[in-house]
Parts: sequence; structure tokens; C-alpha cells
Amino acid sequence: MQSNKDWGYIMGAFEPKRRDLYSATIKHFGSESEPAFEHPDRQTRLWGRHWGCDNDVGKLRAVLMHRPGSEFDVIDPSKFIQETGTFGDVDKGWYWQSHEIPDLSELQDQHDALSDLLKREGVEVISLQGVESGRFKSIYTRDSCIAVKGGAIVTRLAPRMRHGEELPVTRALADIGMPILRTLHGTAMAEGGSFAWLNPETAVIGRGIRINDEACKQIADVLRVQGAELIVIDLCGYDIHIDGHFLMIDTDLALVWPGGLPFTFLEQLRAMGIQTVEITEEDNAWIINGLAIAPRRVVMPKGMSTATRQKLEKLGVEILEIDYGRVQLNGGGIHCSTSPLVRDSIN
Repeated sequence: MQSNKDWGYIMGAFEPKRRDLYSATIKHFGSESEPAFEHPDRQTRLWGRHWGCDNDVGKLRAVLMHRPGSEFDVIDPSKFIQETGTFGDVDKGWYWQSHEIPDLSELQDQHDALSDLLKREGVEVISLQGVESGRFKSIYTRDSCIAVKGGAIVTRLAPRMRHGEELPVTRALADIGMPILRTLHGTAMAEGGSFAWLNPETAVIGRGIRINDEACKQIADVLRVQGAELIVIDLCGYDIHIDGHFLMIDTDLALVWPGGLPFTFLEQLRAMGIQTVEITEEDNAWIINGLAIAPRRVVMPKGMSTATRQKLEKLGVEILEIDYGRVQLNGGGIHCSTSPLVRDSIN
């Protein structure tokens, strides 16, 4: 019988040949980095569909939404803040930024109408579940994730009452099989309402009280790998999102409120060949918080002035109007309530 020492010697003698076979096999079946992760063929084959967005106007295929529910029960009408004329509890961290608190049923009815309209337009509406008590801003799904090429960035929300919204959104994306390309971390804070695609090579983000430099850097890192640039503009005062001032309607057309945008950004749009239509004092300001569901086909709340309507219709824009005023009392509109997950490419 051979000793353990002898057996080790025999195995050692054959080791170089075994290593050669292993290396030859690995060499034969080498790494395949191309096509890139976000390439449509690779996405469809490995992830089930071509996920993400590289624009804000292509045919909308899938959107994340959350129907308002019991999380609104935390709102206490007795917590009126005389100084602001609104409601809130600083100790608990919640706020309601309007002078009127509607019934939950009113919010649900208007949200349902928006969801039903999108479904009629052929959009897959994915429902966000698992929202915890008190997080009634979760209706504004736009803020908790940003769809990019091939997947999503999960943001890190700024105000205390929105901390933790990231977890149910992460679960929702995982449940449908959408890749998460980045989760903002460290001290980064950002909300998707201040992000917009201008074209597949260019996006813009509005920096301000809810979006800091670290978040801009981390989002730009993801886009850079995909060959896209992130333009950073500064918002005014305590303004929180760019989507109160800017809405892409087509590849070469945007609706804007110039009073909320830097002149240099307006000049950049012009240089990129993007025509702008300016809303006026006669318009319901919420119309700019609409949603393009296809090029020049946009969902907006009622309240557009005749002059602005004529300008848009002359440019071939189809406007689908719904009542959304009760939901807007919570501080966000149609754009805020919808987080696109899949859009058709515009190239």
C-alpha cells in the first residue's frame, strides 16, 4: 500500500498537465464582453426584455405607479402650521404643502383615471407595493428611481418623510426582473423629478435642495459608461425639481417655464435644436408636469390657456387632458406620479 506521501508525489507529477488542459479550455471559451450590457439583443436574451429609457418622448411601454392608500392616514388636519398656511408635524417629519387636505377617495379616483388612461394607450402599469405607514409621498414614484439604458438607478431621497421609499421600489424592480445599475449611496441624495433625458446622448439634472453634488457625480458615472453626458443646472431658491419648469414633448420640442430655468440652459436647448414653447401666467402651471407617452402625444391636467393650446396644436401636439387637481395638492402632478421603466428608442 502506498503511503500518503507517495500518493501526493504521483498527483503532483500530473498537475502540470491538468493545468494545461484547464487553461486550454478556458482559453477556448473566453470572455465575451460585447455586446454591451444595455444592448437590446443581450437584454432581451438575458433579462427578458429591453429595459430602461434613453429618452423622455419615445413610445411609453411600462411605467411604475402607486395608488394612494392607508399611508395617508398619518395626516392630521389639526397639525396646521400658521407660519406656512400648510400642515405638518416637524417631530414626525411629515408635511402636506397645501391649504386643503382632500379625501383619500378623491386622490384614488384621480390616480385611477390616470392609470386607466395609460392602460388604454397600451402602457403596462406596474404597481408599487409594500409602502409603509406614513410614506404618502410614495405616490410620486418618479422620484425613487431613474430609468437609464438597460436598467434603473435607485435614488436616495432627501427629506426624512421619504427615507425608506427606496426599499419597496428596489423590490418592485427586482420582482419584474429590471436590472438595477446603481443604488445611490454615501451622502448622495437625488429625486428623479429633477432628471430628464434630452436625447440618448444627453440628460439634465437640476441641482438644489433635494439634489446634491455627490448624487450628480454618481448618476453621471452611470451615464458616462453608456456614452451619455449629464448636464447639471442650478435650480432657484428652495425649488426641488426641474419638472416644474421643463417637459420634453418630442425630440426637438419642449414645454418650459423660463422663469425657473437658467438662461444658459435655454441657450443650450436652442443650440441642440430643441424648440421651446413657454407657458404663460394664464396657464395652470401644473400643465408642465405632464407626461409624453409618444412623440407629440402628451397627458396633461386641465387648465391650459387657449394661446398655449393653439401653439402646441399648431406644432402637431396631441393633448390628453384629465382632472388631477386633488393629487396636485400633495405637491406633485402627473409627471411626478409616473416613473417610466421602458420606452421605445427614438434613433
